[in-house]
Amino acid sequence: MWDHIQKYWLTYAMGIVAGGLGALWKWVRGKFRTLDAMKEANLALLHDRLYQGCKHYIAQGHIDVDSLKNIEYLYRAYHALGGNGTGTELYTRVQKLPIKED
Repeated sequence: MWDHIQKYWLTYAMGIVAGGLGALWKWVRGKFRTLDAMKEANLALLHDRLYQGCKHYIAQGHIDVDSLKNIEYLYRAYHALGGNGTGTELYTRVQKLPIKED
């Protein structure tokens, strides 16, 4: 009788553990998907700011030191998140612009 009770309680406990692990895995997977989406959103925002800033200063024909530091700050974050060659090309072109004092 005792063996019979242990067997069913063990089966019941294993079912609870398996269900809990399944729910935990679903939650963790959802968090990783959210994190990936947030990374993509940040990358898109950084790309837009970098693109707009670089285009502005390239059209202007010069850049000041503070603006160059700002563009560099944006570029480093953009590049660290895996940004593509478009941002790198624009950043390289902005670095070559003459520095104009305020």
